[in-house]
Amino acid sequence: MTLNYLLIQIIGFVGTMLFFVSFQCKSNKNLFRVQLLSYLFYVIHLLLLGAITGGVSYILNTFRSFCLGSEWKFGNSKAMCWIICSLQLVILAVTWSGWVSILPVAANIGSTIGGYTHNAQKVRAAGMFVNSPLWIIYDIIVGSWAGILDEVVTEASIIISIIRFGWKNLDREE
Repeated sequence: MTLNYLLIQIIGFVGTMLFFVSFQCKSNKNLFRVQLLSYLFYVIHLLLLGAITGGVSYILNTFRSFCLGSEWKFGNSKAMCWIICSLQLVILAVTWSGWVSILPVAANIGSTIGGYTHNAQKVRAAGMFVNSPLWIIYDIIVGSWAGILDEVVTEASIIISIIRFGWKNLDREE
């Protein structure tokens, strides 16, 4: 293991830490603002690993978090949801490197749709049952230790947030 590879993993671990913190935000807007920072670290991490589809699709996730964490009305609209999902498919086509490319794109489309419900319960459900399972498979394949840890930590963080806030209390739109 080289120092360069270790530094790439550390960059990813910073993204993991930020993503964990994001689910401890009760407000969806703050959750998405912290995730925006997390995604920036993951873009760098994945691109340095050579995981192009994952890295490029995280750029779109960064934009999605900006939209969902802002007061920009169109950025929070269903139309923007479909634009982002469509762009994920474009990323898939442009960065195609076999079936493995489908995993991060499908995960991101699932979490985008969940996020655009503006419902904290559905955001967490999309993370637990769609996003994390697909990303962990991708992370194993591309060798992202930080990504694997991120998905385990994300699952734990979502469970903690459900315990803290109560599942029924999260079933509201913001």
